[in-house]
Amino acid sequence: MAKLVECVPNFSEGRNKEIIDAVAAALSQIEGCRLLDVDPGASTNRTVYTFVGTPEAVVEGALNAARIAFKLIDMSKHKGEHPRMGALDVCPFIPVRNVTMAECISCANTFAERLAKELHVPVYLYGEAARNENRRALPSVRAGEYEALPNKLQIPEWRPDYGDPVFVPSWGATASGARKFLIAYNINLLTTKELAHRIALNIREGGRGKGQPGRLKKVQAIGWYLEEENMAQVSANLLDYEVTPLHTVYEEARKDAKELGLPLLGSQLVGLIPLQALLMSAEYYVKEENLFLLEEEHKIRLVINRLGLDSLAPFEPKKRIIEYLVQDDSSGALVTLTLKRFVSSVGARTATPGGGSVSAAVSAMGAALACMVGQMTYGKRQFESLDGVMRELIPPFYQAMDELLELIDADSNAFSSYMVLLHLIHLLPYNVLISHRRFAALQDGLKEAVGVPLSLAEKVNTMWKPLLEMSKHGNTSCISDLQVAAKALETGVFGAYFNVLINLREIKDDEFKSQTQKKVTQLLEEAKNNVQAVLQICEGRN
Repeated sequence: MAKLVECVPNFSEGRNKEIIDAVAAALSQIEGCRLLDVDPGASTNRTVYTFVGTPEAVVEGALNAARIAFKLIDMSKHKGEHPRMGALDVCPFIPVRNVTMAECISCANTFAERLAKELHVPVYLYGEAARNENRRALPSVRAGEYEALPNKLQIPEWRPDYGDPVFVPSWGATASGARKFLIAYNINLLTTKELAHRIALNIREGGRGKGQPGRLKKVQAIGWYLEEENMAQVSANLLDYEVTPLHTVYEEARKDAKELGLPLLGSQLVGLIPLQALLMSAEYYVKEENLFLLEEEHKIRLVINRLGLDSLAPFEPKKRIIEYLVQDDSSGALVTLTLKRFVSSVGARTATPGGGSVSAAVSAMGAALACMVGQMTYGKRQFESLDGVMRELIPPFYQAMDELLELIDADSNAFSSYMVLLHLIHLLPYNVLISHRRFAALQDGLKEAVGVPLSLAEKVNTMWKPLLEMSKHGNTSCISDLQVAAKALETGVFGAYFNVLINLREIKDDEFKSQTQKKVTQLLEEAKNNVQAVLQICEGRN
């Protein structure tokens, strides 16, 4: 799959539609760039653009947008609620797929160097790209904002990383950086800017400074007022949503608002959000309220409702969740094929998809059948006493369905990658050093190919215990489905077993071979024993 970098440039213009559209057009003109979202704000007088592409394409896209902004935006006339220091205020590069942070740091440096050279403007590096610790945090780099730049640029410790320390009135300065995915998140309050800011000071990591830290790690926040909505907001940046999730920020702000007697009216996401961030919040509310939800769509709806994400405008998941927007890039995946085309692909005169992919597909079907039996039992009056049991048994199968489907492509990709490596290596000229490296690379490729079917057998192994319980308690009308599920899962392990063995033959690492063969053999024996136990229980309930 192609490398994918996200770039989220923030331009200091949120009111003039012609300028906003012109910058968007400049981004879209670059081949390989895909504009995902444009989010302007009148009160902030700022527009956040989100686009993705290869590392080379996103740098070109950001530069092309900057060229247009240089002609159209005049910072000497800019006013807005959001802190800013330049026409292109900040331009971060974020790894999305098959890209390392180091590559994004390279993007930030390349962009900064070319921007400074072409437009003759000062550029600072921040985040993971920062060269000095005091420039890592964006608020530190932007301290004093645009108005402080004429003096700030003359201070040696604030000399720009690229470009001359010369104040350009129409532009200001730009911060270019690399970082993890940042979530821009605003919480709506019917109050004043000052009271919203008081809550922001309470929750943000920096707190009030001078030894008075706030409550939430990896959170930046300020309070401001939205004239167009006639309300205040606590505007927060979640620098690491795995450290402080979305719902934590909302619930902490709601607690403070309640203590101050302030009405809280939902919240707002600016730009895009990773799917995982919403699902983390969904799991929090599911657990907190003792709910039972399986489907991803239902979990997203729950979060939209609990956080009031549609309070200012409709929240459309397909347009706001980054994975949904880029999923078309993987349209060549086996799992996206119709069943008829997948079967035809297996039957074609090609090595992939082969037995490993088929084993994963069969196992996924087995997990799906077990999940179906659970859902045909849960919520029915005659099985009402089993609702608690089903709530425990259904989720492992539901989760396994997706995980096993992923292994369909993983198996084919691992084999294809090995064959490509084999072909390329044999094109190299022979010498002792190259021969040694070739041997090591091929061995690593084989071990990767072994790892996929082994992980399939391991995943199936986690399902025997819930399947045994499902066979004892599941809807008796679905006994045959449980029997098919058991045999499908066993078949998947058999397929994994044979795929592991055939790849182990060429591996020279005796310890690795011995341990792997022992492990996969044990997994096969457990599958044989467990499938018989399930079938025996099912026979007894017929």
